[in-house]
Amino acid sequence: MRISPELRRKLISVAVVSTALLTAAPASVAVAQEPAPRPAAVPAAQTEAAPGIRAERLIVGYKSGATEAESNKAAAADAASKAEKTGEEIDFQRRLGTGAALVELGTNPTRASVADVVAQYQADPQVAYVVPDRLNKPTAVTPNDTEYSKQWDLFESTAGMNVPAAWDTTTGSGVTVAVIDTGYVAHSDLAANIVGGYDFISDTAVSVDGNGRDSNPADPGDWYNANECGPGIPASNSSWHGTHVAGTIAAATNNGKGVAGIAYGAKISPVRVLGKCGGYDSDIIDAITWASGGSVSGVPANTNVAKVINMSLGGSGACSTATQSAINGAVNRGTSVVVAAGNENQNAANASPANCSNVITVAATNRAGSRASYSNYGSAVDIAAPGGETRSSTANGILSTLNSGTRTPSSENYHYYQGTSMAAPHVAGLAALMKSANSALTPAQIESAIKTNARTLPGSCSGGCGAGLADAAKTVQAVKGGSSTGTTFSSTTVVAIPDDGAAIESPISVTGRSGNAPSALQVGVDITHTYRGDLVIDLVAPDGTAYRLKSASSDSADNVNATYTVNASGETANGTWKLRVQDTAAQDTGKLNSWKLTF
Repeated sequence: MRISPELRRKLISVAVVSTALLTAAPASVAVAQEPAPRPAAVPAAQTEAAPGIRAERLIVGYKSGATEAESNKAAAADAASKAEKTGEEIDFQRRLGTGAALVELGTNPTRASVADVVAQYQADPQVAYVVPDRLNKPTAVTPNDTEYSKQWDLFESTAGMNVPAAWDTTTGSGVTVAVIDTGYVAHSDLAANIVGGYDFISDTAVSVDGNGRDSNPADPGDWYNANECGPGIPASNSSWHGTHVAGTIAAATNNGKGVAGIAYGAKISPVRVLGKCGGYDSDIIDAITWASGGSVSGVPANTNVAKVINMSLGGSGACSTATQSAINGAVNRGTSVVVAAGNENQNAANASPANCSNVITVAATNRAGSRASYSNYGSAVDIAAPGGETRSSTANGILSTLNSGTRTPSSENYHYYQGTSMAAPHVAGLAALMKSANSALTPAQIESAIKTNARTLPGSCSGGCGAGLADAAKTVQAVKGGSSTGTTFSSTTVVAIPDDGAAIESPISVTGRSGNAPSALQVGVDITHTYRGDLVIDLVAPDGTAYRLKSASSDSADNVNATYTVNASGETANGTWKLRVQDTAAQDTGKLNSWKLTF
């Protein structure tokens, strides 16, 4: 990999903390981490340039008094001599300020060839040390979104959710989050992360868009006049509630404007169920089913199946059997369901769907880390997250994407809101980060990890706020397991798996890598299928070599949500990789929702 002069100048100006040899291109966003131990002034060649490393340039320190320590001509001649002995390309580039020599190796040198060159230098009695010229990432980078400094809920040490420290591992790529809410009003700070959704409002008096269910989840506004939604209920302007929630989860980040999203690499599928005066259970039930990949009569199949659902909505009373059935179906399909605890300052056991089973119920905390005065509480609550409290200052609320229209859409803007509606998307965003870091996680594992890795509330919570305050970095670190934290390439294009025995293939184009693929290439697969034992799954390398991931079996369970490890060290990394899926038996059908490669 050749580094441009411009990039090289930028890297020189960056304070470096990495101690690992980095072979991939630097990430666009890096975050603060603990400083690494300061290396010795003269590192030992045997430890820092051990056999098996991959490097494209070496730094050679000659002993005092050696001709090569003073003469560039001598250092170049020494490089040529070692090139002749090893059969490798070795070129002297320049003298460093310390007096060491920088030598460049040939294009895409292998670990074995690097080891040969290093051994030659180490055997030279005039050489004090030889170390790789490592490519380092900038550290402690803050997103350049203009309003990021106001998002205390993400980064403040007291009661923020410790989100930036999770971004070095994952940003949520490859995961779709369904926001079951008021729909979506166009916003340039969200548009890049919006994928297809649906409008499930069947009653035109509620939908106010002039029609019933359709494929357009646009939010026309949910305003109403005084007493229109019940006696004594005052008038209200449009809330653009779903757009605010969506921005917290996945607003575009590092785009030089607005706010940062928690899982800004994820996609948002807006699913509209709330309109004038609210929304019916029947529409919400269908939305849960459809968003998670289930079938709903009269509605086209979902091509953007969500692995996380956010429902910042609720009503009073027990969780109905009908709603619980829909939630169970979603969870059984591998989708985590995150819900708001409610804003009535009462026991969440009296609010639905907060009191349903198989959901992650989220209470709201204020900027001091105490339960917000309005937030519901109690044993039904699983976890707390920032929801804001604006009675002392508007800036103590949660800032996100919105619209300035009082009734119908007008210009886009940003606004502070407070509520458990704002707390829930913090946890939904965290769930997306987790699923991206480890695609094999089940909803139960996601909920358990969020609770296990929560930190104690810095403030008080009368009535109970679950396991404590969600901690994004700690939780992501805990679940990433053996999965690589390197570069991920993914495909979210849904492909139907036919029932006639014909194999389907989904391509991913890998670029910007050097050398071969790793010996532990991670292949994440998400397939919906009603009898997974019928499926044969292969990874096909760019040269056509097939690696069997799964054979047909008698396994009658639903779906394939797994991460496979492949020794692909004999394959060139760059090129078009394919996932091949074949249904070997009749009757049961399915679809490939997404898959990814992590190098």
